Parts: sequence; structure tokens; C-alpha cells
Amino acid sequence: MAVASAEIITAFERSKVIPVFYHDDAAVCVEVLQACYDAGLRVFEFTNRGEGARRNFAAMQEKKKAAMPDMYLGIGTIKNGEDVKVFADMGADFIVSPIIDAGVADSCRKENIVWIPGCMTPSEIAVAEKHEAPLTKLFPGNVLGPGFVKAIKPLFPKMKFMPTGGVEPTKESVKSWLDAGVICVGMGSNLLNKELIDKKDWTALRVQMSGLVELVKSLSK
Repeated sequence: MAVASAEIITAFERSKVIPVFYHDDAAVCVEVLQACYDAGLRVFEFTNRGEGARRNFAAMQEKKKAAMPDMYLGIGTIKNGEDVKVFADMGADFIVSPIIDAGVADSCRKENIVWIPGCMTPSEIAVAEKHEAPLTKLFPGNVLGPGFVKAIKPLFPKMKFMPTGGVEPTKESVKSWLDAGVICVGMGSNLLNKELIDKKDWTALRVQMSGLVELVKSLSK
């Protein structure tokens, strides 16, 4: 059963930090998901980028259903309507796209699943709004910057924003984006330390992310 859009967006707003991750090894994917959950994160974007994406997403879904009932697990890098249906049928809670695509929007509407499109210009944000996207992914964040958000927010008062790409897991970086008016930030390799993952040091990974979760909480007070 699809989760209500408002519930999903509220989860993004509460989490503030959204992990973005892919790995070829299903076991590694499950462990990273668990480390994020243990650190207090409740939204996770797995990316549809490798040959093992569907298999690994299925393994993560199984783990989520068994031990993480309040985790929202979505799929990213979706660029066509066919993949929307595949992952919606697999239980994805939301769909993230790097682009604006009418076919993806239509498929998400048909499957009753939240669509978060990637935007880089006001025109693209306007298209996302026309297709009733509740949240847009500003990508690449390091190119656009917090100043872009401040400039466009008055044009789109009802749209919510999430930068992804180049966001650093530091107080200065996260604060600059939140102060600009985004509801959360997406982070991939800057958050999920490759060295710790390669060593399978899940405890250290959890501790590292827990520190960021506490930092973000302090910014929200």
C-alpha cells in the first residue's frame, strides 16, 4: 500500500539528512541501511545505478519489513516510467529522479507514489510543480549553492527543496542549506565513508552518522 505524500514529506523534514547509496553487494547494502537506522535516520534513498540494484533493493526491503517498520526506503536515479512500476511493485516508498520527465511523473501518479524530480532551473521547478511534485531535488547542489534556494523560494512558496551533490557533513555546510530554506539535504559518499564501508566497520559508520544526526538536531533547536 502506498504511503501518503504528506507522511513521506514529513519524514524528510524530520530526518533533515537523507543518505544516498548504492553498492553491488546486497549484504553491504543491508548493513549500511542498518547503520543509518541505528544512527537515527528514518529516510534512505537507494540508487538504481548498478546491475544488482533490483536484487539489492529487494534484500533491503526484506530487512526493512523485518526490523525497521518506521524506515522510509525509496529508490533514486529513476528515468523512465517502466522502472517506476517495477520499484513501486517492490514496495518503494518514494521515487527520486535526476531529471524532469513527464513519463516518470505520469507513472508515479498512476502508481500513487511520491515523485521527487531533479531540478536545476526555475523552469524545471515550474514543470515539477505542474506535475504536483511536493519536493524537488536540487542537483547538483555544489553548482547551485544555498544562494540559489534563497533566490527561487519566493517564486515557489509551496515547493519544498532538497539539495543533493556536494553537501558536506559539516555544521557550516548543513546550516548554510537549512538557513537558505531547504527541508533536508541529500548526501552520498560525503556521508557514507567508503573506507569504513570497504572495511565493513559498521560500528564506526554508525558512530560517525550518529554524530551528524546530533549536529543536525542542534541546528534545529
